[in-house]
Amino acid sequence: MLRKKRSHEAAIPTSSMADIAFLLLIFFLVATVIDVDTGIGLTLPEYIPPDEIEEVKVDPDRMAAILINETGDVLLDGKPISLFQIKNTLKPRIQSKIGLPKNKKLIVSVKTDRKTRYNAYIQALDQIKLAYFEVRDEYSRSKFGAKFDDLNEDGQNEVKDAVPIIISLAEPEAVKK
Repeated sequence: MLRKKRSHEAAIPTSSMADIAFLLLIFFLVATVIDVDTGIGLTLPEYIPPDEIEEVKVDPDRMAAILINETGDVLLDGKPISLFQIKNTLKPRIQSKIGLPKNKKLIVSVKTDRKTRYNAYIQALDQIKLAYFEVRDEYSRSKFGAKFDDLNEDGQNEVKDAVPIIISLAEPEAVKK
């Protein structure tokens, strides 16, 4: 009797399939970058009861009042201004206060409406900080011949004392109808 030849089917070895799947899982877990929003780096003031608040008179020449309404319109000292003009408008005022003592430096007050878009508020803060950073860079270049970021800690502290960032974040106003 003639025997038929059995044809062996091709088979994929599955004994190490679990190992491969585990290694792929580990690879993708390690290689994936997870973006974590850190939020805004603001130091909020401590709560002070209203009866303990001490009112301090500030010279109007030291103040730069920025008001932002709910539609994103900006007023700087009562005059309408674009969000992106804030930096160029504040820079000369910050520079004019460089040689003065700390209690004579410019204070930038930011006040918003309760319904102001968060994006407009953040853009205004960014423009204010950019104005201060550019003034610090110019001051450090003129005094030390280097950018602020390239200075050592003592040099940076001296520049920070000459050009302190003083931003007052006022309580938003409630919308009255």
